[in-house]
Amino acid sequence: MSTTFHGIIGYTITPFSADGTQLDLAALGRSIDRLIEGGVQAIAPLGSTGEGAYLSDREWDQVAEFSLAHIGGRVPTIVSVSDLTTASAMRRARFAEAHGADAVMVLPAAYWKLSEAEILQHYQSIGDCIGVPIMLYNNPATSGTDLSVELIMRIVRQVENVTMVKESTGDIQRMHKLQQLGEGQVPFYNGCNPLALEAFVAGATGWCTAAANLIPALNQQLYQAVLGNDLEAARALFYRQLPLLEFILKGGLPATVKAGLALTGLEVGEPRRPVFGLDDAGRERLRGLLEQMG
Repeated sequence: MSTTFHGIIGYTITPFSADGTQLDLAALGRSIDRLIEGGVQAIAPLGSTGEGAYLSDREWDQVAEFSLAHIGGRVPTIVSVSDLTTASAMRRARFAEAHGADAVMVLPAAYWKLSEAEILQHYQSIGDCIGVPIMLYNNPATSGTDLSVELIMRIVRQVENVTMVKESTGDIQRMHKLQQLGEGQVPFYNGCNPLALEAFVAGATGWCTAAANLIPALNQQLYQAVLGNDLEAARALFYRQLPLLEFILKGGLPATVKAGLALTGLEVGEPRRPVFGLDDAGRERLRGLLEQMG
């Protein structure tokens, strides 16, 4: 449990064949190589960008196993194991650990509204079944569950290997409160692209982003400027990439990132239905933004 996650944590896509029925693991490997060559400090397979929720169990296992083997320890890995049931999330967590994941990420996805006791037990059960760290992930827009900072800190204190927090509500005050209630001892990570600069200023240890697939150099330059306490440079770098960050968030990460990869020479298919890919107007807008980013 000694791996330290920091900096730019790049999210992988899950490539499909043209008809969306088959995984394209060769393209996945090329996309992983791009992220590593782009300088990411860690890689996170099977998150929202990786369409983990749209994969069968067999496909999920294939993507997890392939990703971890292909990364091969070149950078630390954190695999999203979230699922609707505790049993399934536990199975995925054990699988990820067995295949070399350095940590797992858990989003408390739910159909029925969960009580605080149910959420706590969900994390406790997953924590009890593995030995690697857990990144607690709060993103009510996709999970339907919003964890208060107080509940997050309760989980961190009661579940030994919940050691990190990814906050994606877009509310900077939550990050300040995490810093305050955690007394600066609980690493937290920004999961809202347009909040990247503010999050780093608030003390975020890293930035979990799919943008690293498209503008890795700008992402890294921003992080290095923050590390060097050059806030003027960081501000300029952030506002340079902000139009693209906003576009990929509003357009949906699988659709926009996959389209962006295709525009830069890597065909990875479209999102799995019912999610649509970008339309022609969206692709042209994205093309223009990528050209502006240089």
